[in-house]
Amino acid sequence: MKKVKLIYNPNSGEKKILSNLDIIIELYQEKNYLLIPYRLTIKEPVKNAFKEVDSSYEHILIAGGDGTVDLVVNAMKELDIKIPIGILPTGTANDFSNALQISFDIKEAINEIINSKPKKIDIGKVNNKYFINVASAGMFTDVSQRINTDLKNSFGRISYYIKGIEEALYMRKFKIKVSSEEMYYDGDMYLMLIFNGKTAGNINLAYKAEIDDGYLDVIIFKGMPIPKSIPVLISVLRGDYLDQYNGNEILYFKTKKVHIECEDSLITDIDGEKGPDFPLNIECIKDGIEVMGICSEKS
Repeated sequence: MKKVKLIYNPNSGEKKILSNLDIIIELYQEKNYLLIPYRLTIKEPVKNAFKEVDSSYEHILIAGGDGTVDLVVNAMKELDIKIPIGILPTGTANDFSNALQISFDIKEAINEIINSKPKKIDIGKVNNKYFINVASAGMFTDVSQRINTDLKNSFGRISYYIKGIEEALYMRKFKIKVSSEEMYYDGDMYLMLIFNGKTAGNINLAYKAEIDDGYLDVIIFKGMPIPKSIPVLISVLRGDYLDQYNGNEILYFKTKKVHIECEDSLITDIDGEKGPDFPLNIECIKDGIEVMGICSEKS
């Protein structure tokens, strides 16, 4: 019997996973898989989930949002575990699953995982930490870290919007220096995002991004007078392409490596979790992980 490790976050989203555990186990058993569950908890390090995992496991099934997938992938990298992963997007934020076009229907997602071959995709790395979807700093970027877990579970994505509106009332610029082969910028910014995926908060910002091209997509919202920032913000919320602003209000470029410094005390965020301190050395890890459930026509 083939073995699969299920690592799930019981608090992700609106605790959706808890009412679906039996369905998940049933579907895997029907396909002759032995599904071994591990419940994530703040009391134990994530790497404890891999104590008995070896090459006999066919894949790691992760149930949760972007933050959960990020934590599991970082643990796998630390332990040098090179087993493919499958994702069940059951979190509040599932931007990475959106980028991979993974179904939000659990039965459909499992069927695609079981009946697919692993596909190599890129991941990002910031200093000594990895990220799957986006690394960021500036306004709005640590909203997920500052939302009470109970509020997040009760109100879901709305809780992010509430915090975002509060932040927008106090526009603040940050001094940064960005260096890569493609770009040099020394000036003010409101927000910077380094994408491996395409979306943040379900807004399609990195519309040029590809999950397997060996590049990260960097978007920097420059510091600008408030009257100029309002139409830019409206365009972003509408999902408009940012080309009309590129080079002026916004910098958008693709790169394999970028170095970023910041003079201000600024918290970074990677996939909704606290990231490393500045300076940041960010790079794309080509073919960094293998993912199940990605059909060739989706990539």
